[in-house]
This record gives sequence, structure tokens and C-alpha cells, in this order.
Amino acid sequence: QEPLVESGGGLVQAGGSLRLSCTVPGGIFSISPMGWYRQVRGKQRELVARIDSGGGADYGDFVKGRFTISRDNARKTVSLRMNSLTPEDTAVYYCHSELYNSWGQGTQVTVSP
Repeated sequence: QEPLVESGGGLVQAGGSLRLSCTVPGGIFSISPMGWYRQVRGKQRELVARIDSGGGADYGDFVKGRFTISRDNARKTVSLRMNSLTPEDTAVYYCHSELYNSWGQGTQVTVSP
């Protein structure tokens, strides 16, 4: 399984939006549940959102309707649209393939006050 490739992180002001994308270059994508996690230095990695092979989604309690996870099986891509960002959303965000238990390298999201 090749490493997952993430993109879309960056610096945004509070209240702004970002879209993260994760491409799975090899292997089987369509049957794998996919997830986005985040980690703040010194804290445990936590689930942000998860989407199953049928498109059903679950979110961390802190999301509160602000984020949307989606997948494009033809492009082997899972995306995370994040709206109404707050400084508490600042973290490194990781993409995860459950089928292969593989992770991306992480992409930094920084939200300024």
C-alpha cells in the first residue's frame, strides 16, 4: 500500500474555511472506510470524521455540523470541508485508510484568532 497523499492545509482566520483532500494512489479504495483524524502536540489523535464505503458518515462531537466528509471513488479521494473554523481546530490533520490501516503524512491546519 502506497502512502496516502494529503493536501489543503494552511493558515486561516477564525470563521474561515478550508478543504482537505486525501488521495490513495494504490490498492483498493472503494470498499475501504476512510477517516480524518487530528492531533495536537502532546495530545492523543482524535477522530474528526469517518465515511464508510456506502457514503455514511460519522463525526467527532466537536464538529457540531461545521465539517463535511465526502469521497470520490473514481478519483480515489476523500475530502474534508471545514467551515466556521476556530483556533481550537488548530492541529495536524491525518487521513486514514481502514482497509490497509495506513496513514498520510499529515497536513497542518492553523486557525488564527
